[in-house]
Amino acid sequence: MDGYRNNAVKTTAFLFLFVVIFFIGTAQTPLVQKGTSKVIVEYADSSGLRDHNLQILWGNVIFRHDSTYMYCDSAYFDQLANAMEAFGQVRIEQGDTLFIYGDYLHYDANIQLAKLRRHVRMINRNVTLLTDSFNYDRGADLAYYFDNGRMLDSVNELKSVYGQYSPQTKFAHFKKSVQLTNPQFVLTCDTLVYNTETRIADIVSPTIIKSDSGTIYTDKGWYNTFTEESLLQNRSLVVSKDKTKTITADSLFYNKTDGFIEAFGNMVLNDTVKKVILLGNYGYYDEITQFAFATDSAQMIEYSQKDSLFAHADTMMMITIGEEREIKAYYGVRFYRVDLQGVCDSLLFNTADSVLNMYKNPILWNTGYQMNGDTIKIFFNDSTIERMNVLRYAFATQKLESVIDSSYFNQLKGKNLTAYFYGGEIHKMYVDGNAESIYYPIDEKDGSFIGLFKSVSSYINFDIKNRKPTRIVWYPEPDCNILPIPDLSPGDKFLKDFINYDYLRPKNKEGIFLEVEMKKEDMPQPRRVHGKHNG
Repeated sequence: MDGYRNNAVKTTAFLFLFVVIFFIGTAQTPLVQKGTSKVIVEYADSSGLRDHNLQILWGNVIFRHDSTYMYCDSAYFDQLANAMEAFGQVRIEQGDTLFIYGDYLHYDANIQLAKLRRHVRMINRNVTLLTDSFNYDRGADLAYYFDNGRMLDSVNELKSVYGQYSPQTKFAHFKKSVQLTNPQFVLTCDTLVYNTETRIADIVSPTIIKSDSGTIYTDKGWYNTFTEESLLQNRSLVVSKDKTKTITADSLFYNKTDGFIEAFGNMVLNDTVKKVILLGNYGYYDEITQFAFATDSAQMIEYSQKDSLFAHADTMMMITIGEEREIKAYYGVRFYRVDLQGVCDSLLFNTADSVLNMYKNPILWNTGYQMNGDTIKIFFNDSTIERMNVLRYAFATQKLESVIDSSYFNQLKGKNLTAYFYGGEIHKMYVDGNAESIYYPIDEKDGSFIGLFKSVSSYINFDIKNRKPTRIVWYPEPDCNILPIPDLSPGDKFLKDFINYDYLRPKNKEGIFLEVEMKKEDMPQPRRVHGKHNG
């Protein structure tokens, strides 16, 4: 029995010692992770052992892991840990497209992570990445630097504090102090996504793009650095080189090579030299010809004076001719300024002669006056009205305040009418050809109407002060008729073709967008006009 017990004790002690040694050995020896391939030493001029796990190699050292080769001058290789350190003229080759160079390499095959330091250079076809702190995750096929670096391709150079690049997807991500330099422009931002194959930069943070043609401010969109086409969103802004013109919209499609900008949604084009703003929900601008177009709620604002002029039409254009601008508006033109309001079918304004031309059923209002005819030409001097011509079928009316009723109007009619302005108001009116007038003289004592004075002559000249005629000259002697107020019939009070268009008048700057149509009964009858419009 004693012998049996002694043998059992010895057996138990042996098994305990075996288990302890096994676990100690397991804990001290890093094993290759299951399913991970081993690093293989392909060649070295010399080798030796530093201890039982660490192998020292030097002279034309070559390692291989799967299909990736690693070269260096010397190395430490831990076969059990499946890891190595390489020194001097380090080079990694993966296939025939990816090459990485550096002064130092640590490679852990278990996680397929290569860490390279100092003078690192990665080449993948036409892409070169340069830095001093570089990691390459072979499993994820992702290379990245984290302490300043730059990447170059056939078109651009990109710099940043942090950057990562996937040789497989060709996408690169850059963060902190990002700068993309192209022969034609420089892009700066905080974060950028770039595709080295398409050469398209995805804009995902506040970005400034400066070039010889101007500056772009944006925070969302994309920019093709090869074709110089871009889609800019989130109210991006394009500023001309001389900083005199800007354009913004919800979205801008910009072809910088052709100098063409297409705007979608709430476009605002501002010319700070000519003091003109062009707006619309759709439009475009040609930087080379300086031609601008706007439609869909198109609007123009002329702000050279204290009181701005607001105009609206279906379509508006701004054309540059040398140093001058020509503005055209078509279909449903309505405009408003404190001292001037008007409607017409089409409008033309040229800064060369400062003349505003109104065509097809034009109607103009100034203070209490309404003027209409076939064509209206308004002459400005520094945006101040100097004079106005109403050509063919001219008709001017002035509504008079009366305690009796509101149907009293001074009226002037003829072939052509010229009005002269002073201080924004009419101070003289002249009718040339078939001049007819209705005028209500006022009693200076009580302000009542003395009667109705009606005249017909070839020419009439009115001098006006405080919106009242002060002197009237006819040529030749007029055919006159004076009617007492009590004896007036409704037909006596109006010249033929009189119409009060006040319901069409824009009352404020918002009123230019009101859709008010001329009544059928107020439409001018078709007229036979020989020749083209004057002017």
